[in-house]
Amino acid sequence: MSKTKVAVVGAGWAGCTAAVELARRGHTVTLFESARTLGGRARAVEFNSKVLDNGQHILLGAYSQALALMQRVGVDTGAALLRLPLQMRYPPGSGGMDFVAARLPAPLHVGVALLRASGLTRADKLALARFNTSARWMDWTLHVDCSVADLLERFDQTPNLIRLMWRPLCLAALNTPLETASARVFLAVLRDSLGARRSASDMLLPRRDLGTLFPVAAASFVERHGGTVRLGVKVASIARGTGWTVNETETFDQLVLATPASQSAQLLRTVEGGADTAALLDAFTYEPIVTCYLQYDAALRLPLPMYALVDDAAAGHWGQFVFDRGQLDASQAGLLAVVVSAAQDATALDQATLAQAIATQLATSLQLPALGQPAWTQVIAEKRATFACTAGLLRPGNDIGLPGLALAGDYTASDYPATLESAVRSGIAAAARM
Repeated sequence: MSKTKVAVVGAGWAGCTAAVELARRGHTVTLFESARTLGGRARAVEFNSKVLDNGQHILLGAYSQALALMQRVGVDTGAALLRLPLQMRYPPGSGGMDFVAARLPAPLHVGVALLRASGLTRADKLALARFNTSARWMDWTLHVDCSVADLLERFDQTPNLIRLMWRPLCLAALNTPLETASARVFLAVLRDSLGARRSASDMLLPRRDLGTLFPVAAASFVERHGGTVRLGVKVASIARGTGWTVNETETFDQLVLATPASQSAQLLRTVEGGADTAALLDAFTYEPIVTCYLQYDAALRLPLPMYALVDDAAAGHWGQFVFDRGQLDASQAGLLAVVVSAAQDATALDQATLAQAIATQLATSLQLPALGQPAWTQVIAEKRATFACTAGLLRPGNDIGLPGLALAGDYTASDYPATLESAVRSGIAAAARM
C-alpha cells in the first residue's frame, strides 16, 4: 500500500474515524473542520459553566466498531460508558410499562424479561413474543421494504405495545415516525440487539461529553501519527486534477468527503461525475432532535439513570426519555436531560414554552412537583439531526465512481440508520478505499 497525502473534510464521527484509520495505516492526513470544535452533530457545547452535549445519546452493546475504535485511540470504554441491560422503564404510576432484560444468555434474556414485565397485558406479551419469533424466523430481513407501522400491523402488534415499546424504540433508533420509518433498517437494529448475544442489547450511556468520548482523542491520535487537524477552516471547493485540490490552494493525493449530506452535495455538484450523487443527496429529508436540559438542586437523584416517558403532544407532554446526568457525571448533579426525537412539532414552539412544558411533564410523570420549577433550562434543537430514515430510501455508497474520493457519513449505504455506529463504519469503509 502506497503512503499518500489524504485530506479528510469534516471532523464528525465519520471523518474522525476515517482520519484515524488512514493515520494508523501510515498516510499523511489533514483533517479539515469548519467549526471550532470537533464532533459534528455529536459534539460538546458549554452553557452556564457546564459542558453539555448538543444531544443526549444512547449507544448499544452491538456498536462493536465504535467501541473498538474508541479503545484504539485510548478511551477506556468501561469507565466512559454506563452499561445497562436493555430496558423500557417508565416512572411508576405514569401509565407506562416496566421491561428489563435479564442477565441471562440470549434469547432467554428477552423471554424472562417478558414474563416479568409489568404494565403489559397478556395480549401485549403474546404479541411481542410472536414478533420476536417471526423476526428470527425471517432472519430479521425484509426483501421488500415497508414502513415500521405496516410491519407491526402485519405481525398483529397491539396498540398498547406499539405505544409503549415499538414507537419509542423506533423514534430512538431511527429518529423517524413509525408511519414512514424503514422496517428493513429497524429490523437490522433489532437483529443486532434483540436478536444477538445478550451483551449486544445492552444500552450504553456516555459518562463524559461526546467530544472527549471520541473526537478529541481521535484528533490527538492523528497528530501523534504525523497528521494535521485544522479547526475553523471551511472547505468551500474541491477540484479534481492529478489529485484533489481543496479551496484552490492545496492538493492531496486522495480525499475523504465526510461533511453532512447537504454540504457534500454542494461540493460534488461542481465536480465532473459528481452530479448524480449530489442529486441523490438533495432528495434527502431531515428530522430534528431536541434535548432539553433542566437544572435542579444538586441533591436531586432519580431512582434510575434513565426513564422512558409517555409522550402526548396534545397534552404538552413532549419528552420521550429523561436521563439523570448526575448519575453519569458527578459534576452534573441535579441536571436532567430530556430527549424529543422526530421533533418537528416541538421545534415550532419557542424554547421557554417548550422547556416549561417538559418541566411540567416531568413533575407529573415522576410525581415530584418540584420538577416543575427548574433553576435554569437550556433547549438544544438540532433541526437536521438525522436524515429521515424512510422506507425504500436510496443512500449512496462510499465509492461513487470518482477516483481518489470516498464518501463518509452516517447517511451512506448501510444496514443502520443515522447512528454513531453507522458513522464509524462508514469512516472505516472510506479509509479502506484509499
